[in-house]
This record gives sequence, C-alpha cells and structure tokens, in this order.
Amino acid sequence: MSHDVHPLVLNNGVRIPQLGFGVYKIPEAATRDAVLTAFAAGYRHIDTAALYRNERGVGEAVRESGLPRDEVFVTSKVWNDDHGYDATLRAFDASMERLGLDVLDLYLIHWPVPRLDRYVDTWRALEQLYRDGRVRAIGVSNFQPDHLRRLLDRTDVVPVVNQVELHPYLQQEKLRVAHEELGLLTEAWAPLARGGELLADRVVLGLADKHARTPAQVVLRWHLQLGNVVIPKSVTPARIAENIAVFDFALDEDDMAVLASLDREGRTGAHPDHLG
Repeated sequence: MSHDVHPLVLNNGVRIPQLGFGVYKIPEAATRDAVLTAFAAGYRHIDTAALYRNERGVGEAVRESGLPRDEVFVTSKVWNDDHGYDATLRAFDASMERLGLDVLDLYLIHWPVPRLDRYVDTWRALEQLYRDGRVRAIGVSNFQPDHLRRLLDRTDVVPVVNQVELHPYLQQEKLRVAHEELGLLTEAWAPLARGGELLADRVVLGLADKHARTPAQVVLRWHLQLGNVVIPKSVTPARIAENIAVFDFALDEDDMAVLASLDREGRTGAHPDHLG
C-alpha cells in the first residue's frame, strides 16, 4: 500500500486507501492515461463502475502500471438495470472481463432503487461473490439508513462502506452516525460538490489562504479528518497531483467548526429514494 494514502481498515480487516481516484465521466479513451497519471502521483485506489463505461481503461492502467496487484485497490459497482441475484452475478462477470482482473477489491450496489425492491437479492449475489473469493469486500452506494437496516435484517454480511454524495454543503451527519453504529465506513462521492461554488465559498477561500493551500485541498483535508474515504476526480495532471498532497497539513478545531457551519442540504445529485 502506498505510504501516501493512509489506509483505513474495513470491518472485514481489508485495508482501503482513504484517498482514492474517481473516474466518473472520464471517457474510455482517456481513462488509461488518467489512471496512470494518478498512479504516478501516488494514488493506489481507483473507483469505477459499470455505468461509467471505462472499466477497460482502468484495467489497462492497472496492468501497465508495473505496480504489484496487492498494492492497487479497485472498486466497481453494479448498475440499476442489473439488480436481482442472477443478473448481478452476470453483471459482475462482465465487469471483470472488462477490467481483466482475477479478483476485485470492492464491489458496490450503485443505487438501492427502492421502486424495484430488488436490492436485498442483489446483496445476496454480492455475498456469494464474497464467499467465493471473487471480491475482497462488498458494500453499497447511495443507501439510506432504512435501506441499510433492511439489508442487515435479511442478510449475513455487513457492508464495509456506503458511498454517498458528501461535501461541506451536504454533510450527511445522520447517515454518518448510522454508519458508525452499524460498523461501516462513509465514502464520499462528489467530495468537492459540483460546479465550483463550494471552492469559491468565502469560508473555504479563507481557510485556503490561512493554510497556504488550494480550496480543494482544504475540503479534501476536511474529509480525511472526518474519517471519510474520499475519491476526487480530475483529468488535469496538476490537479490530480494537488488533490493527493493533503497529508502534510491539518485543519484545527476552529477550521473544522467553520466548515461544519456550511451544511445546507446542498444535494447536487439525485436523492436515493427517487432515482430509478
């Protein structure tokens, strides 16, 4: 595991680099180079999904990096169209064919899609993949506390993470408390929000000035100190390097408090109860 990325221990003992590299909306043709750039900057955790249509590029980069396989942590996700036990197993096979990997580090249910009401059966497929040793850890994404508790009531394996939209404008405190109670880690997608408003916020700009850091570095440091796993995305080499250079400074209690005050339920993506 790279010394730069501060591994956390999942509830099954597997280690996950706390700061990873997201590839959402990176075109397939650009993914290999972006991931290789991330590896060169020190990232060892790559987050993709069937929906992103760039798993092949991720797999190419993993193989071409020259890094030992056990030093690279790869996450993918099953999409909403493939919910259900048999469909999920088929979707996993397809993802693994595209990735070209023997074992996946983490597999997630991308959204609960409560309207379909198949996420429990989908989870049972993930449990089978875990028991078979095809994936080292299993988790969920965009689940609400009631979705999580229903899974725990009906199945055997506690998810290791719940990956959700989370940033200073949407801090998900109740969800983070539920994760702590249930024994899973919080993973943040859209960690910098979207559209740049957060990074131009006067509070964030003030802290960036105080610490002689960029606004993005301040926000990513906030995530790390909360204990979140965080997966910023960029295709710009300078920004890719900048986003991982956050392990050599710290925010103080006042900094954390002023960032906590920014919470305003500022969701930029779909609400999990409604998507699908």
